[in-house]
Parts: sequence; structure tokens; C-alpha cells
Amino acid sequence: MRILVKIGGAQLSDPRSRSDLATAVAGAKAAGHQLILVHGGGDQIRNLTGKLGIEDRYHNGLRITDAETAEAVLMVLGGQVNRQLVAELGARGVGAVGITGADGGTFSAAPLRREGVDLGYVGSVHRVRNKLVESLLASDLLPVIATVAPLDGELAGSPEHFYNINADHCAGPLAHALGAETLLFLTNVPGVLDASQQLVHHLTPGSCAELRTSGVICGGMIPKVEAALSALAAHPDGTIKIASADRDNAILAALEHHTGTVFGPDR
Repeated sequence: MRILVKIGGAQLSDPRSRSDLATAVAGAKAAGHQLILVHGGGDQIRNLTGKLGIEDRYHNGLRITDAETAEAVLMVLGGQVNRQLVAELGARGVGAVGITGADGGTFSAAPLRREGVDLGYVGSVHRVRNKLVESLLASDLLPVIATVAPLDGELAGSPEHFYNINADHCAGPLAHALGAETLLFLTNVPGVLDASQQLVHHLTPGSCAELRTSGVICGGMIPKVEAALSALAAHPDGTIKIASADRDNAILAALEHHTGTVFGPDR
């Protein structure tokens, strides 16, 4: 099975969690799965911008990214976080190659606007070319994708800086374009919990709306659910799931039927 795994920066922020993730990836590959990793790195970006004296500004959860911040984002996502993960995978015997959207023209960005707010160099996935990813997978190499990309050449705007694309928002379009059968959002929760703190195994856009109205889906779960629903819209034929990154063999565990929350269309 071809699986795209989206990993949050929190799961990559310390050596132990990186090590556990790399072990889980090695286990899933040994079981015969083809993997593509997409990662964020918000905590690591905040660490660098703090050291550089750059103010962190947000609009509805999205980092407003001016030119100076865009350089920091590229350094962290395309450099530090990506290369540390590639090295950790290599230590587990997993051949991995870190790429950004620019490598092989794998994906380009379009400027993103929200409620009329200029977010700066914040983008969405505009165009995907799967040639490099397919070549890597055919060579038994694992693509590790940092979600920064240049502006698409057909769009008006400055190509000077890479655009920062939210990893949650990037996962669905990439999973669809790269032919992943399953998209896993590995995070710090076991899935969506109901009012009794019991795992909800299956959700649709309609049932998500009901749970938000009743206040069950709230706080930090809202962006996770929105990301899963966005991925479902972009990749309606795939299996979309939120599951825990904190279990042993987290990827194989997330594929089990009784774990995590699966998102599907309203019937």
C-alpha cells in the first residue's frame, strides 16, 4: 500500500520522538508499504525566529510570513527538520531523500489569501509533478517532503522567496496527486474523542459539523479535523485518518481498524 504520512513538528522536536518515528517508518517499510513523509516544524520555526528577533504573527492559525520569516521557514523546514529526519531514518537502515517543492519541480505554490488578509509568502499547493517521487520510490528510497515551494511560474508575483505551505493543508493535495491510497495524520492524540472522551472511529463532514456545534470538537482538535476534512475534499477516494504518533510501531498501529478516526463522505 502507498501511504502518505503527515508528521507534525511536535513529533520531530526531540531526539526520542524522532527516533520512535524512524523506527515506526522502518517497521512499515519492512511490512511492504511504500511511504511518503510530509512534515511540518512550527515549534522549530518559532525557536529560530525567537533567536533572530523576528516577531511571530498569525491569522487564524496561519503564520504571516514576510520576506525575513520566509527565509527562516526555508532554513528550518528545508534544512534542519528535514535533514535531521532523513539522518534518523538512515540510522534505521531506511534510505531517505529530503526534498522541497522545488526539487524536480515536485510542487509549486500559489499565494494564499484569507478573509482579505495579506499573509505574505504563505501558499497553497498549485501544481504537482510526480516524476521525482515516483523515481525515488522505484529506487526503494523514501521521499521526505518539506512543505516549502517556489511560486508557480505561470502566476504573477515575486519568485524571490519560497512560499510556506501549511503541512496539514499540503497533505491532501499531495496524497491525491502522488497516488497514495491512505493518508495518515500522526499527531499527539489517539483520534477525535466524543463527549465521554471515547474514540470516534468514523466521521463525515456532516457529523463533524454537529460535533463542532455541540462543542465536542473544540480547541486544538478543530484544526486537526479541518485538515482531515480538507484532505478528504482533495482526495475523496483515499482513506483519511487521524491517529496517534505515540504508540509503538505507530504507522502499522494506525492502519489497524480499531485505531484512530477515519474520515469519509456523507452518505
